[in-house]
Amino acid sequence: MPILYYVTHPQVQIDAAIPVPEWGLSGVGRARAVAMLDQPWVGAIRRIVSSGERKAIETAEILASHLRLAVEVRERMHENDRSATGFLPPPEFEAVADQFFANPHESIRGWERAIDAQHRIVSEVAVVLDGNDADDIAFVGHGGVGTLLLLSLNGREISREADQPAGGGNYFTYDIGARRVIHGWRPIDRLP
Repeated sequence: MPILYYVTHPQVQIDAAIPVPEWGLSGVGRARAVAMLDQPWVGAIRRIVSSGERKAIETAEILASHLRLAVEVRERMHENDRSATGFLPPPEFEAVADQFFANPHESIRGWERAIDAQHRIVSEVAVVLDGNDADDIAFVGHGGVGTLLLLSLNGREISREADQPAGGGNYFTYDIGARRVIHGWRPIDRLP
């Protein structure tokens, strides 16, 4: 039974002068990504697909180097488009993110609508799965679209209640054959 592992990048180096998609991992984020390599679930992965954002690619490359696999980049797996606001201080970001999830059919402050981001991530994952034989796959991406994917896979309405814990660096698993979520968000660097 092939398994989908959706992995979110861990902590990033925040720099308000750099566009968010170009942020890389912080020292803490890099250390957590390396610690992930010791987890028992990592060894089963046979394919790695990443968002094109730098923080996701850096996380995917750590995993790929360990497993001696290539990273497939899919640009449409990016986080919800927040370029209209760019960097927002954490309290303001959290307030806007609450509105994003609570009003999925509206653009909040120019952000991509949650419903559109969900359709995009679900269709990208479906394209990859359609071409998958029987491999366990790691999709490396972001918390917002990852949450939207998890909600869709669970057949649930868009809301923030299924959002990953703060800081990133979490994963969920999905049984591709049985079409069911095995478990929700767990930290990438700790045993269940």
